[in-house]
Amino acid sequence: MNIALLGTRGVPANYSGFETCVEQLGQRLVQRGHHVTVYCRSHHITYKGAFFKGMRLVKLPTIANKYLDTIVHSFISSLHAVTQRYDVALYFIAGNSPVTWIPRLVNTKTILNVDGLDWRREKWPFLAKKYIQFAEYLATILPNAYLTDSLHVQNFYKERFNSEPAYIPYGSDVELVPPGDTLKRYGLEPGKYILFVGRLVPENCAHHLVEAFRDLDTDLKCVIVGDAPYAEEYQAFLKKLAGDDERIIFTGYIFGHGYQELGSNAYIFVESSGVGGTHPALIEAMAFGNCVIVHDTPENLETIADAGFSYDGETGSSDLRRVLEVLLKAPDTVDIYRLQGRQRAQAMYSWEAVTDAYEQLFYRVCGKST
Repeated sequence: MNIALLGTRGVPANYSGFETCVEQLGQRLVQRGHHVTVYCRSHHITYKGAFFKGMRLVKLPTIANKYLDTIVHSFISSLHAVTQRYDVALYFIAGNSPVTWIPRLVNTKTILNVDGLDWRREKWPFLAKKYIQFAEYLATILPNAYLTDSLHVQNFYKERFNSEPAYIPYGSDVELVPPGDTLKRYGLEPGKYILFVGRLVPENCAHHLVEAFRDLDTDLKCVIVGDAPYAEEYQAFLKKLAGDDERIIFTGYIFGHGYQELGSNAYIFVESSGVGGTHPALIEAMAFGNCVIVHDTPENLETIADAGFSYDGETGSSDLRRVLEVLLKAPDTVDIYRLQGRQRAQAMYSWEAVTDAYEQLFYRVCGKST
């Protein structure tokens, strides 16, 4: 099949979960004999090649603005896609639903992964939230099919719109990497740090961890991996919270081998996000064998099941500190849950199984047999 992947920043993945999904899914589809094109934002992807891991890259401009970046690029990409006559165009993020009808003009089948309930994010003003909520409705009628990676989000669409999206989870395949240059660069020892990975925006609640850790009596370090455009004020707030505590380390974005190294050697992973669907960093942390603690959103609790711990997100840092204090005094418990997390990730979140599910959906929507 001739498949297009639209709506993300593109590959190589160097920002967030959907870019990683595109890279992992796209390369596997290529290995299975499909032709895959990834639409990239020219101001974001600096990779010079025309192909990456077998995927053709189409780099197009957009308006580099917090509110327009995604939808403008998706609109331009959709117009380009009309000229290519793909079999399937797979979009990501519910906010892109208004343009998913465009490739259908030339009988390209369109599918949308809606992600989580994005209007819950604090970064969006009132009108943006209303747009996203309207886009969620359009997701049920404009593409040929839509899907989610969260059973909780699937249930939301059933209750809100009387429409049930397909469910395809996220993959968690990771490479276990021994301690090396990345740990050395930040003065870290294996099994001696607590890890957070995510965009540093208010709704991801990294301040819960910074505040909780700051008051812990421990020799462990706290590593905050991530960054975000248009969120400089929040990042300054985080660093002010950390103060002069040298145990708290901000690394900025780290991808690839460095990320794998940090994940492979962490002791505890904290997923503090209060919104979104299935968080890729969380299931990857489980696959690395980290003991995980999550903000108690339905999506996070769905992901970990009985293979991790949670804290009360409404209470925030004080309850997270309580959970951390308990675990730091119970290394045997931590070891048990490190193993349980890895076993759950291997059983539930495999990129090969995810690719199987997407491929079957593509064939089904196109009315073709495998």
